Amino acid sequence: MILDLSDDAVLHELWTVQRLAYAVEAEIIGFDGIPPLHESLDDLRASGETFLGIYDEEGLVGAVSYRLDGSTVDICRLVVHPRAHRRGIATRLLDALPGGPQTVSTGTKNEPALRLYRKRGFVEIGEREVAPGVSLTDLARAHR
Repeated sequence: MILDLSDDAVLHELWTVQRLAYAVEAEIIGFDGIPPLHESLDDLRASGETFLGIYDEEGLVGAVSYRLDGSTVDICRLVVHPRAHRRGIATRLLDALPGGPQTVSTGTKNEPALRLYRKRGFVEIGEREVAPGVSLTDLARAHR
């Protein structure tokens, strides 16, 4: 379902899940400078991204955001609440994205994320350093 970030309750719930998810990634990659980890509510609302979310009986469990760059779906964020890890939430979110070519980046040391993307048909297309000793791996898949 599309998340309406003009709704303060939805925005706050997304912001909370995002902070929890990126805290896990920060621990995995040994770097806490992940930009969304430090976003304010206003920054998140103003991101200009389209957000899709999945809820369970306790609330929002995951979200994916994207921007369209021509026909390419540029995945900006994929977050899953730690209480919902290993339940297929990330896969369901990736499968809910619009069809067509897709791109995404994740921490090079984030093996769980890299495994997920590879399993879903993404291939590594590059790597770039974003801070001393910290790099991102860029991935893409042609069509879904």
